[in-house]
Amino acid sequence: MKFREKAVLMDGEAAKRAVSRMAYEIIEKNNGPHDLVFIGIQTKGVYLARAIIERIKELEGIEPPLGTLDITFYRDDLTRLNEHPVVKGSDIPFPVEDKKIVLVDDVLYSGRTIRAAIEELFDLGRPKLVRLAVLIDRGNRELPFRADYIGRDVPTSKSEYIEVTVSGTSTIDRVAIAEIDN
Repeated sequence: MKFREKAVLMDGEAAKRAVSRMAYEIIEKNNGPHDLVFIGIQTKGVYLARAIIERIKELEGIEPPLGTLDITFYRDDLTRLNEHPVVKGSDIPFPVEDKKIVLVDDVLYSGRTIRAAIEELFDLGRPKLVRLAVLIDRGNRELPFRADYIGRDVPTSKSEYIEVTVSGTSTIDRVAIAEIDN
């Protein structure tokens, strides 16, 4: 499938400001970052989680723990995606039991990725609470999930696609909206 870029929604500076707003909001709504752990959904959710954690560290002097979650085998569309899916693996170096988790992904769309992530998390234990942080909420939900922390709402049609470009380990370079090119 080919996409044709329609517009740049965020450049690196705008993405940095969005991450900063999200970090402030997470700190404020949780009375500081002391009891929080972050889990980024592979792959770009991990970049966003690292960026938020770095900003929290700058603001509060505390670096919350980070885990990574690969939801490949929890997807309900695994057989439709690829005969040989690429598995990046999960790495959660702390127990999830009774933790306040900020689950992080780059784009919230249908809600299916979040469903899979929550299912996997609960297979690992029972968190105290799970909050969702996303850089872009593009609407068109198929499942009843909403984000608690959002960098930007961008209503889209089903024929559009959000592309988040990253570099380094925690830098979001740009966010663009594209349309399927027929």
